[in-house]
Amino acid sequence: QVQLVESGGGLVQPGGSLRLSCAASGSIFNIYDMGWYRQAPGKQRELVAGISRDGRENYVDSVKGRFTISRDNVKDTVYLQMYSLKPDDTAVYYCNAYVATAVGSGIAQYWGQGTQVSVSS
Repeated sequence: QVQLVESGGGLVQPGGSLRLSCAASGSIFNIYDMGWYRQAPGKQRELVAGISRDGRENYVDSVKGRFTISRDNVKDTVYLQMYSLKPDDTAVYYCNAYVATAVGSGIAQYWGQGTQVSVSS
C-alpha cells in the first residue's frame, strides 16, 4: 500500500503565499508523474500542476507565473509553492502520484486526503 500525506494548507489573505507538501510512503519501488489537483465547491476536480520524474512541469493556465511545482525524489515528496493567491484559488488541494510498488507490478494512481486552501480577507 502507498499513502500520500499532504500538509501546508490554511487560510491566507489575497496576495499571500502558501507552500503545500505531499510525502509518499509505504511500498514504493518507483514514483512516476506527481501532481496537484484542486476541487472548489460545486466544481469539478482540476489538474493544477504536474511534474514528471525527470522534472518536466506543466500548469493550468490560471496559475502560470504564480505557482511552482517541485519534487524531491530522495524524499518521495512533491511541493506546490503558491504566490499571489486569489480568492478563486480557494479549494481542497489533492496530491496525486503514479506509483510502482515492485518490479513488474504495473503502475497505479494514488491520492492524498486533501488539504484546504482558503484565500479571503
